[in-house]
Amino acid sequence: MSKTSFPSGSPAARRLPWYARSAAGAWTCAPPSADVRDFHAGLPGYAPTALTELPFLARELGVGRVFVKDESARLGLPAFKALGASWAIHRVLARRPAGGGPVRLVTATDGNHGRAVARMARLFGQRAQVFVPRGVHPAAVTAIEDEGADVVLVPGPYDEAVRRAADAAAGGPDSVLVQDTAWPGYERIPGWIVEGYSTLFAETDEQLRAAGVEAPGLVVVPAGVGSLAQAAVAHYRSRGPESAPAALMTVEPDTAACVLASLARGEPVSVPTGATTMAGLNCGTVSSLAWPYLRQGLDAAVAVTDAESADAARGLAAAGVSSGPCGAASSAGARAALTGDGAAVRRRALDVGPASAVVLLSTEGTAANPHTEEGSR
Repeated sequence: MSKTSFPSGSPAARRLPWYARSAAGAWTCAPPSADVRDFHAGLPGYAPTALTELPFLARELGVGRVFVKDESARLGLPAFKALGASWAIHRVLARRPAGGGPVRLVTATDGNHGRAVARMARLFGQRAQVFVPRGVHPAAVTAIEDEGADVVLVPGPYDEAVRRAADAAAGGPDSVLVQDTAWPGYERIPGWIVEGYSTLFAETDEQLRAAGVEAPGLVVVPAGVGSLAQAAVAHYRSRGPESAPAALMTVEPDTAACVLASLARGEPVSVPTGATTMAGLNCGTVSSLAWPYLRQGLDAAVAVTDAESADAARGLAAAGVSSGPCGAASSAGARAALTGDGAAVRRRALDVGPASAVVLLSTEGTAANPHTEEGSR
């Protein structure tokens, strides 16, 4: 396969938004629930998603091997979100009294989570109401409606849609908020959603071992409110200090880098969000549940532009990996961190060398977040 190239000036033409913490690999936490994988294995259509090796990208990044965890086809949907939504809804319904009527499952979404909640509500015989902020592609809204959900369009950003969803869910005993971000007083259900994501990492472990890799040197995770990154930290930091720790790095849009800003400040901060093709990452506030994990367990955070994400998506497509702007953010972030001006310092911070194995989480396929070349500039 021919080498995929990127515009030579893209990461070096600007000052790279970057954060690193040297002590993250020594931090440990409790492991996620061991029941999650068995639950997912019992769902209709379950199969592990592909882990695809990309030698051209390993050469580009100057590492030993690069693998992409391809979430473009997860439980019949084009993104990973069904893992968290299904486990959380299962736990919600298990706590309801037997013989009760249907539940209205309420959520806010930038696209993928709302569709996953709607799909799982239908699977489990429940109703869904989904609040959608401005900036979500009309095709993504239609996909949520096609799952049978009642969609409410919100003429404001994601954080406003979350507030509207929380207010709506508080309106009756048969409504439950199923949100993938947490705040003080609302953390149990977001915690179940994070637990649901653990299946992705368990699959990756097995697939890496089958490829002859005992453990990755670096795992790159797209971050919106930080829930998937929390799941990554919970997985890799629950192994104890005796095992070689993977370096963990988040990637965000430079127009909505709330994780990076919070890490740099040392406390959660909200940031204003702008337009971005990485719609599923267009979040201004870190989940309160995720924050302690990110503060202690992340090695690094970086922010990328829409153009860098679009370039990465084209490179992945040429290699046969369907990746939307959010999914391709991990590839764009890896290139921004590991190449260009200042890369030697960043590589040392991540302990990444020419023999390292890198795992990129491609969290969505192109069908999850339709976009155009005009919109990516």
